[in-house]
Amino acid sequence: MTSASTAQSAGQAGPDPTDGSPPQGSSPTSGGGVPGVVRRRLATVEAGLDGRSWLATGVIVAIAAILRFVGLSHPPGKIFDETYYAREGWALVEKGVEWNFKDNGPSYVVHPPLGKWLIGFGEWAFGYSDAEHGISAPGHLMTTAPEFGWRFSAAVVGTLSVLLLVRIGRRMFHSTVLGCTAGLLLALDGFHLVLSRTALLDIFLLFFVLAAFGALVLDRDARRRRWARALEAGLDPGRPGRAGRPAGGWRNWPWWRLAAGVLFGCACAVKWSALYFLPVFALLVILWEVGLRRSVGVRRPWRDTLLDEVPWLVLAGVLMVLTYVGTWSGWLLSDDGYYRLAERYPNAPLSDTPVFGALNNLIEYHKAAYGFHTGLDEPHKYQSWPWQWLLLGRPVAFHWSPDGPCGAASCASEILLLGTPLLWWSFLPALAALAWLGLARRDWRAGTILLVVAAGLLPWFWFALDGRTMFSFYTAPALPFLVLAVTYVLGAIVTPAGPPGTVAARAGDTGPPAVEAVEARDRRLVGGVIAGAYVLLVALCFAYFYPIFVGKVLPYAEWSARMWLDGRWI
Repeated sequence: MTSASTAQSAGQAGPDPTDGSPPQGSSPTSGGGVPGVVRRRLATVEAGLDGRSWLATGVIVAIAAILRFVGLSHPPGKIFDETYYAREGWALVEKGVEWNFKDNGPSYVVHPPLGKWLIGFGEWAFGYSDAEHGISAPGHLMTTAPEFGWRFSAAVVGTLSVLLLVRIGRRMFHSTVLGCTAGLLLALDGFHLVLSRTALLDIFLLFFVLAAFGALVLDRDARRRRWARALEAGLDPGRPGRAGRPAGGWRNWPWWRLAAGVLFGCACAVKWSALYFLPVFALLVILWEVGLRRSVGVRRPWRDTLLDEVPWLVLAGVLMVLTYVGTWSGWLLSDDGYYRLAERYPNAPLSDTPVFGALNNLIEYHKAAYGFHTGLDEPHKYQSWPWQWLLLGRPVAFHWSPDGPCGAASCASEILLLGTPLLWWSFLPALAALAWLGLARRDWRAGTILLVVAAGLLPWFWFALDGRTMFSFYTAPALPFLVLAVTYVLGAIVTPAGPPGTVAARAGDTGPPAVEAVEARDRRLVGGVIAGAYVLLVALCFAYFYPIFVGKVLPYAEWSARMWLDGRWI
């Protein structure tokens, strides 16, 4: 395995570098007066540019981009909920608010505007057409098929999410190979591919949640480097007050944490379900900071963490709220939006008082939208329950056509929101293995992935008790973390049982250490073959189902052969 640093890789057994116990084989000191065990605990992926890792990342991202952009205009017309979001995106470009062109009045919508603004950008750039409402507009960059315009931003963001996962995986696992494995698995997932080629909101939600998490991981590393520099300079973390903490100043502010606040505000401005991740993200920051202070020897890590870090979390929360409100600028700065002016809605508790009236009306709008969501229980053909999602119990058909030609008497063309089966049916076993490995190794990465997956899935089980109408695409923001769970387990299969340095044989050794080194190499070889075979099988599975991810015309018999769960997938 190619390692990005000398720190512990994802699959290595033994204590985690942040758990407070000395790693085997570490020296008491390692230069600069900083104990080697502390230096190891604070190890991060080096901040310098690594050309080889970026080359590998580029290959994975190129694969993702080709899969998402080739044939993006097919099928023609608006499919599934593009009927709403493509029109609302264009309305935002034209009016600054969602607009009903049929009635020539504001539309009542129940999702924030950012995702639709992004869809609208593609329509502005490449053109928009709506024959039903007599709209035809050329693009400002170039004019293409209108479907390309309203799907463009989803394809860009889907591709960028693969890039993010590669870099996040590399940073968490300290391995370029594992980072690229995570990105490749996401690129070859049919669920992610379909959302990346359709003008729906969920791919934007996935992207911003993942980006906010990535910013927090960068913040974690930055804070560790800050403490490492301070210890190198002679800081005594056992001293009370500011004397035992690294120097302050704006250069040492947690800029990545503040960026995470902005990105999370963007996630909430796509769909409110992003809020389920908020308590988990805040908890992770606190736990990481407490672990950091324990590692360096702070006497009261919990107290110091709360005193030092809670104000920054509050500031990040303020930035989140400001970002969210800012995405409503089109609504706030015009008089055309739904619920914007009290005089148009005499039966609603609205106000036309300058500034505060607009904010009051925005709150009332949110109350009305929240009421819609909580009361959504109308049956739908493709609705499903949370316990079915990871089993692919009821995927959503976005498009279906029996038209040919296909060289057979009957044809079928479908776009099915279906995860690559082999990958998705690996998620539950991977989560179980992750829980076991995390407890056995006391590894922060395992706990982090499990917590974020829980934030993305468990709230929907609560709503299921009320019989709320739900769909499988609600799993979208949890998907990258489910892929990270699989990648973690693959790393555990590949890597040897001991931490680095414990079985390394020196030249000429013939005793037990040399034998252990040979066994470790054999373990890596066998593990690499198993992991490589798994990724290859996922790729083959993806290739088999690819026609029903992109709407390729097939003979009916070939389409039917891909309906592995019969009526559940039809």
